[in-house]
Amino acid sequence: MQSSSEYEFLAPGLITEVDHLRTGLPSSIKLPDTLEIFRNLKNAKRFAIDIGGSLTKIAYYSLVSHRKVNYEAEKDNAPNEENFTYALSEGARLHFVKFETKYIADCLDFIRSNLVNSKESMSGKSIKATGGGSHKYASLIAEKLGLSVDKEDEMECLIKGCNFLLRNISDEAFVYHRHGNPEYEFQTATPNIFPYLLVNVGSGVSIMKVESEDSYERIGGTATGGGTFWGLGSLITKAKGFDELLQLAERGDHRNADMLVKDIYGGDYKKLGLPADLIASSFGKVCPKRETGGAQYTDADLARSLLFTISNDIGHIASLYAMMHKLNKIYFGGYFLRNHPLSMHTVSFSINYWSRGTVQCQFLRHEGYLGAIGAFLKGAEECDSDKYSWLENYAGSSGLQKSADSGAAPFGQLELDRWESPLRFCPLLKDPANYIPDTVDLNADQEARDYWLACFEESVNKYIERAVASQPYSTTREERAKQLKEKYVSRLHHLKEHPFAFGNLTVRSLLDTIEHCLREFDFPDPFLVQKQLENECAIALLKEWLKELDALSEKERRKELVVSVLAGNMFDWGAKEVATMLESQTFGFEQARENIPDRPWLVDCLDEWLERLEGEPHKKAAIFIDNSGVDVVLGILPFTRWLCSRGTKVILCANSAPALNDVTYSELLVVLKQAAAIDPILAKALHNNDLVAMQQGQVGPCLDLSRLPRDLAEELKTVDLLVIEGMGRAVHTNLNSEFTCESLKLAVIKNRWLAQKLGGQMFAVICKYEKGNT
Repeated sequence: MQSSSEYEFLAPGLITEVDHLRTGLPSSIKLPDTLEIFRNLKNAKRFAIDIGGSLTKIAYYSLVSHRKVNYEAEKDNAPNEENFTYALSEGARLHFVKFETKYIADCLDFIRSNLVNSKESMSGKSIKATGGGSHKYASLIAEKLGLSVDKEDEMECLIKGCNFLLRNISDEAFVYHRHGNPEYEFQTATPNIFPYLLVNVGSGVSIMKVESEDSYERIGGTATGGGTFWGLGSLITKAKGFDELLQLAERGDHRNADMLVKDIYGGDYKKLGLPADLIASSFGKVCPKRETGGAQYTDADLARSLLFTISNDIGHIASLYAMMHKLNKIYFGGYFLRNHPLSMHTVSFSINYWSRGTVQCQFLRHEGYLGAIGAFLKGAEECDSDKYSWLENYAGSSGLQKSADSGAAPFGQLELDRWESPLRFCPLLKDPANYIPDTVDLNADQEARDYWLACFEESVNKYIERAVASQPYSTTREERAKQLKEKYVSRLHHLKEHPFAFGNLTVRSLLDTIEHCLREFDFPDPFLVQKQLENECAIALLKEWLKELDALSEKERRKELVVSVLAGNMFDWGAKEVATMLESQTFGFEQARENIPDRPWLVDCLDEWLERLEGEPHKKAAIFIDNSGVDVVLGILPFTRWLCSRGTKVILCANSAPALNDVTYSELLVVLKQAAAIDPILAKALHNNDLVAMQQGQVGPCLDLSRLPRDLAEELKTVDLLVIEGMGRAVHTNLNSEFTCESLKLAVIKNRWLAQKLGGQMFAVICKYEKGNT
């Protein structure tokens, strides 16, 4: 690969001069500002706007440039030079920015100077608009941007936006438990999001029954909504605004204004099933106290009573509609709720009480963007759900705040990166609707949360060192690495205070976040050179290792193949203690084998697996692989070779994008080609398509089986053996997952705290075989 200090690396989203004759890389760049509101606006292709009375949301679509690595199987360059080149890759991104409507003129001016005037192609085009303010501000938009306003139906936009979020963000919906542990219980993704009720609480309330992408109807509503709360609240209290009224309600005691069941009956009314603290009459104590001159309620008490009155009414009506239409899921959205704890709690209580627990009340992390998303999707071929899926970009999104009060950030952001294929659930999952791709919920387990947040903060310097070392010719690498560290550490600190901010807080999400940040600051593969070196060293040992295995008896070989996979899995640069051992350069395959503990292992199903192998060979196996180097070459390939020799077709599933030292799909293609040149069995299997490599659609070291590329999901339908290897894939995410086919999970636990948490010691072994259950 040609490298020179005059050739710099491409910052995401920036257009720079490019030397087309040599590397295709820019000669100079600016540092990316990943905290910027309206990021990458100059590359925006189309946009939409949702204008509410208080909040405005702008959506736009942009093209973002990233570097990716092209691997080469043959090296024509000099020894010790890299057998890869960098290439520029252009990806699509959706941006959603939320701000107070009072800033709309300033924001439109910013858009005009940064988008429209720099894009002649925008001339004469329209902007999709929805929300009540789309009428009020239509002339302002036309004046500021020179674009005609194409108004879209508000309810249709809300539903389109809701469908989009539920389909693309797996932990978008949550159940709220005030003072619970955890307060936010994020729901698992489901293959079928329909049917459901969408209750939009704005000034009034609309209740929509949604049966499919295009089939919905307004089945009811109530005029008692957010406008009622604000209007009456301004009459009975001194609060000057909506947020001030909410804050007032948080401090009040409704029992000074509301008449409870016990105020009438002295306690529970057991015959009717009414608990003593249930509200019998909202504001029922106010008039008698006024008449007798004994009023002891405050503005805060009245605000809280009013909030309960409105929220209970909304919840009651919504639950009745849900039961009448035999639906058990209700999603709530709208300005009235906005993640306000007391409002969500009251609505949830009301739904649960009136439905007797048969209807689930759920809220949405990004409900404020529903209208903007829906408006943008109108006619946007770039978002065709039959062609693409979208993934939340943790590096460019702001999180769910604790509450939506006046102290909240004036701007909010959501960014989604397009995946160039529809993502599907793994068809082998026993219960897809209840699949959870995480073994530990850090939102609920504070001990685990504290440990892993501290662990990742402590290890961030290792990521930074690798990132800087991976770009020796860059003059901006140090500054970019500094910004990367600041952003990631800031995110960890935010998660310590608000663990629910980005949905399920898990080891998977923390690993995904650092990978997103690495790409945003243009460090596409910090372990690239290390992986190349380890692959070459392992390939050099493969022939002799296969010869040793072939010399064993069949019984010994079967056992040794499993032990070899486990030993290979020790070579993990993402594990702190193992990384220290690897840095010593004295840790090899034999040393790894010696570190495998004696049986019985922590989870030990080896005997059951060996007994199964006495039966008929499997017809088709899928193996989700882990690390480069020794892991894939000396662990997975011999295991794969043996399966192929029995007549089993094998799919090796590798990461789609770089993560730590995990083997990527494009890297795997090179490794397989090199291995085939050494071994005729592997060569034959590759030639006959009995051994194929496929992308598993992941961007981090873990494995979410609810998000697999469509072509892989189709192939898995005929698989009768599923093998999941590695701590990230088999322990952090799928240790308890159940499948309809046989499964084998293999991993060495290389984190001392986690091993002890699971009841073992450092290097504890997971060898979990299950027969499957349809």
